[in-house]
Amino acid sequence: MRDLAQIVRLMWSEKKDIWLTTLFGFLAGVLGVALFASSGYLISKAALLPPLYTLTVMLALLKLIGISRALSRYGERLVSHRGTFTILGNIRVSFFEKLEPLTPRILHKYRSGDLLSRIVGDVESLQNFFLRVFYPPVVFLLVFLSTIFVTTFYSVSIALTLLIGMLVTGFILPLFFALKQKRVEDSVQSNRNILSSDVTELLYGFRDLKIYGRLDEKAEKLRQLSDVYVEEQVQKENRANQTQSFNMAVAMLVSCAVLAVGAYEVVVGRLDGLYLAMLVMISLNVFEFSIPMAAFPVYVEDSRRASARLFSVVNDPPVKEEKLLDIEGESVTIDVKGVSFSFDGVRPTLQDVSVSFPAGSKTAIVGPSGSGKSTLLQLVMNMYPVNDGDITINGLSMKKVNAESLWARSNVVLQENHFFYGTIRDNLLLAKENATDDEMNNALKVVGLNKALHDAVYEKGENLSGGEKQKLAIARTLLRQRSLWLLDEPTSSVDVLAERNVYEEMFTRAKDDTLILVSHRLTGLEQMDQIVVMNEGKVIEVGSFDELMARKGYFYGLKEVEKNVLF
Repeated sequence: MRDLAQIVRLMWSEKKDIWLTTLFGFLAGVLGVALFASSGYLISKAALLPPLYTLTVMLALLKLIGISRALSRYGERLVSHRGTFTILGNIRVSFFEKLEPLTPRILHKYRSGDLLSRIVGDVESLQNFFLRVFYPPVVFLLVFLSTIFVTTFYSVSIALTLLIGMLVTGFILPLFFALKQKRVEDSVQSNRNILSSDVTELLYGFRDLKIYGRLDEKAEKLRQLSDVYVEEQVQKENRANQTQSFNMAVAMLVSCAVLAVGAYEVVVGRLDGLYLAMLVMISLNVFEFSIPMAAFPVYVEDSRRASARLFSVVNDPPVKEEKLLDIEGESVTIDVKGVSFSFDGVRPTLQDVSVSFPAGSKTAIVGPSGSGKSTLLQLVMNMYPVNDGDITINGLSMKKVNAESLWARSNVVLQENHFFYGTIRDNLLLAKENATDDEMNNALKVVGLNKALHDAVYEKGENLSGGEKQKLAIARTLLRQRSLWLLDEPTSSVDVLAERNVYEEMFTRAKDDTLILVSHRLTGLEQMDQIVVMNEGKVIEVGSFDELMARKGYFYGLKEVEKNVLF
């Protein structure tokens, strides 16, 4: 229930709409009861042949009550839905505020389809919290208690009958079905997330599944998951309908009891027969407000599960300093001090890594695949918090640094770069929103990307080759022109000639900047100020190219292997 408490706090920020919804709902309720009561009284009164003006006045009053009820119901619908949509917006904003600091490490914990299903599906499920969980019991109590109070002026016995009916249909039955619902494992939301994840995976891996002949197998699995999901939805709706039907049956029995009690009191002279039809009509109408209470257990459980699934993603937010500081100065010095890191908390990816990147220096990080090169760069980018040790930027601990301040002065090219659906121009303007066409065309020319600015880019750059994606990513960094260059295998898919031109341009522009290059290629590293050699998550050598070659250590061995392979 702790997660539902968060929903209540977010909902209460719209207390104006909550109060107005309650007011309009109460007015619509009591006016509906008054409408039925007046109708019952009019029927009885008309049987006694009263003067025409009496019937005329009563009919006019009946119409006035009907119009007022319709207006109140309209106001209740308008305000309640406005409040619901605003509350959903507040929930989304609150969730994303908690989710943003956890990115990107949260993506390693949840599949993209599962995460999307929680963000979209579970939030949508919470739209019922105000309309079906919070608001109906309040109006139910107000309308019922008001009706019972008025009924006591005509018959205390009938008022007690209505009170018993209220307790049974509004509390005892919903509580019984709530306990029953809690015992039944409702996995609709879980299966929806699994289905969403597998559908997303099918779309992303469609080409590979087709190539390896596994598409039909995957599609059959999705059909089975879909059938299970649909069946569970049917069972869920059936339980809700059964609960509602049972509640309505009890309400009809109470109305019959009101008729029986009223008839008895008329016979013994304790009730004027003129009011019997009125009281029966009141009982028929007032129990309409017990119908939403029948669905109350289902929506409570849905809201509880949805809020728990949603906030379980962000229930362990990172500890932030009271005030994060911006990096000062144009030049950037980075010191990695005894850093250890693990993605899963079990197998170490980095172990006691210490290395310095002085301002204006050019550093290459090399080593075999899986040695921790890219992980070290991501830690320097403040994508993940270190487990042990510390990273300082211009003497300031990374824990106290405003990450956006670091990213704002960084030129970044990763192994996997995202490209948005649109055009080449749209994706270049991401780096520099006021860039001119000449600047963008020059950047494309430098990297050797033969594309026009108006050429289309499909989602995730699906219509671009691996080399074209890297060239477009590098072109964005050339437009950005910041003082810290963080490059992770930026030219691994680029041809040798284009690679040489790209590096010449980048090193020219980064003459006075700090540059960190992760590379598995060992050619062209002579111009680096230092080379950091890593293996199995540890730094095993640091030095210039000439120093490492003269030392004839691990780097020298890698260089010799590369020579033998290439030549």
